[in-house]
Amino acid sequence: MPLTSKTFNLLRDIVGKAHCTRDPEDRVCYAYDATRKYHPPEAVVFPGTAAEIAAILKLAATHGIFVTPRGAGSGMSGGSLAVNGGIALVMTRLNEILRIDQENLIAVVQPGVVTGVFQKTVEKQGLFYPPDPSSADFSTLGGNLAECAGGPRAVKYGVTRDYVLGLEVVLPTGEIIRTGVQTAKGVVGYDLTRLIVGSEGTLGVITEMTLRLLPRPETVKTLTAVFDTMEAAAEAVAEIIGRGLIPRAIEYMDNASIRCVEEYLHAGLPVDADAILLIEADGPTDAVDREIALISATLKEKSAREIHAAESPAAAATLWKARKSISPALFAYGSEKINEDIVVPRSRIPDMVRKIRELSRQTGLTMVSFGHAGDGNIHFNIMFDGEDSGQAERAHSAVEEIFDFTLALGGTISGEHGVGTAKAAYMTKEIRPEALALMKRIKQAFDPAGILNPGKMRL
Repeated sequence: MPLTSKTFNLLRDIVGKAHCTRDPEDRVCYAYDATRKYHPPEAVVFPGTAAEIAAILKLAATHGIFVTPRGAGSGMSGGSLAVNGGIALVMTRLNEILRIDQENLIAVVQPGVVTGVFQKTVEKQGLFYPPDPSSADFSTLGGNLAECAGGPRAVKYGVTRDYVLGLEVVLPTGEIIRTGVQTAKGVVGYDLTRLIVGSEGTLGVITEMTLRLLPRPETVKTLTAVFDTMEAAAEAVAEIIGRGLIPRAIEYMDNASIRCVEEYLHAGLPVDADAILLIEADGPTDAVDREIALISATLKEKSAREIHAAESPAAAATLWKARKSISPALFAYGSEKINEDIVVPRSRIPDMVRKIRELSRQTGLTMVSFGHAGDGNIHFNIMFDGEDSGQAERAHSAVEEIFDFTLALGGTISGEHGVGTAKAAYMTKEIRPEALALMKRIKQAFDPAGILNPGKMRL
């Protein structure tokens, strides 16, 4: 139902006039995410407590008003877009690190805390929070949990869900529940924590999280390797892992992404290379030195043309800047971008890169792949002119073909971006009808009024 003036006034009574708006300029600010799609909410509300969120959701359920939870709006799949209007529930006021427990290696945190801020805070205390999405400098922990964010370190340390021990969650009915534990073990009842993490804000609103921490690694070392063929680069990755060496990151850039970044940054990248690997190892200094030496030897055996070690943290930061600059650099090749995050077995990366190149030649569109070679997570991008209907049609047809090829290789159509609205139409390619029906029953149990983040994952 539309948001009436009466209901809006009731929202203001819950959170205060300063934290509730329906001014057009404010609605526009919360109408976008990284997909660049436009869906303005009818009102923007900034709650400050779980109790306020509970009251908002009870009000919304009573009046049939949709509610879309939102963090920093940096998601790549449309998960935080108010596609059916209603309320944008912006969680940025809940931004406190409530407790860091060094003895038990846990932290209790609110969802509005920026991921990078949290990482730097715990590192000052000799601790380490491994999940590292590329958006860490501005994305929030709540959004990371909603999408089960990954990042380069996933090859060694896993993804966000592996560091979530427990949650405080407001259900769409207004009930406040606690899930999970604050200990390393706990098997009482269903694992609601893991169900909610990655559910894209469709089952409940996370208001507090207990996160697992690790001791901060003593040393981090970074190197790059240049290859004349993608096949040789993929063989090198397989050989490194096959020898029992698990770096904390193994990233790759294909030739198209290398050229794109070099035009954008002028960083001195070899534009004639077919692939570059960016590898990072961490741990005790002696162990890291041995690991880097063994990795370098393996890269040489697998025909790496050049191998360069970063001589300082600043030099390593420059390498990572190049890797993270690919997405913004791509807009030089078109006004619109389709950004997918498929995953295939590591050994099939060359097959996927060849498929992408073949489609690029067939369609005449710029297509780029890069990503996490260590776990087979490929960020596949198509650039096109949004005002050219022919280009748009070819781009979307290519996405469908890539998804089919991904599944044929034994992969998945999303490794860390989620489904949201961007992949909703393709979800049945991977999820069988019986499993999807079960998901819908779970959604109904959590959200009987159907008010929370509608239009996502076709639930």
